[in-house]
Amino acid sequence: MDVTPPLHLQSTALEPEAAAGAPRPVDLERAARAVRELLVALGEEPARDGLRETPERVARALAEMTGGMREDAGRHLARTFEEASDELVVVRDIQFHSLCEHHLLPFSGVAHVAYLPAGGRVVGLSKLARTVDVFARRPQVQERMTAQIADAIVEHLGADAVGVMLESEHLCMKVRGVRQPSSSMVTTAWRGRWKFDSGRRAEVAPLLRGAGPR
Repeated sequence: MDVTPPLHLQSTALEPEAAAGAPRPVDLERAARAVRELLVALGEEPARDGLRETPERVARALAEMTGGMREDAGRHLARTFEEASDELVVVRDIQFHSLCEHHLLPFSGVAHVAYLPAGGRVVGLSKLARTVDVFARRPQVQERMTAQIADAIVEHLGADAVGVMLESEHLCMKVRGVRQPSSSMVTTAWRGRWKFDSGRRAEVAPLLRGAGPR
């Protein structure tokens, strides 16, 4: 007898006119079935009270945590405004939560972003935070995420120079394998003139780390 509870989930489908090559829409019903099968494989009983609605909850949570796959950072970074400035802009401590693609466990931390505007084009601070979020909310590795943020700022703002630093803690290092609860990871990406100008990069790096004036 089928004891599977009915699903009351709406698929978060993309619009019909979505561009070719866009990620497939989230199939929440299929995701819930997969979670239910995983629970069975782990020796659990999905029909018991505590787990009865867990597959649907997990499906919705994963859809939210990977929502960045269905967003375009350019949509946020395109909203620029004119400002006669070519001076350094630094935004620190942008919180993010992502999903390690190797174990599907979370890693969380902060992103620090610096850029030199070009042609008087600057972007609101919230748009940089949204850009970080777009690349965080998907299956990721921290190294790639750092590079993607930097590349998006160069591509959509045409910035003369960009520096991105991510500091995070990975649950896959804390609860499994080597079980190092105090470990953290730092990654950087440099673009434009800072990529090859080690002197200027050495000046900007402390600002990203918070070692300079704030």
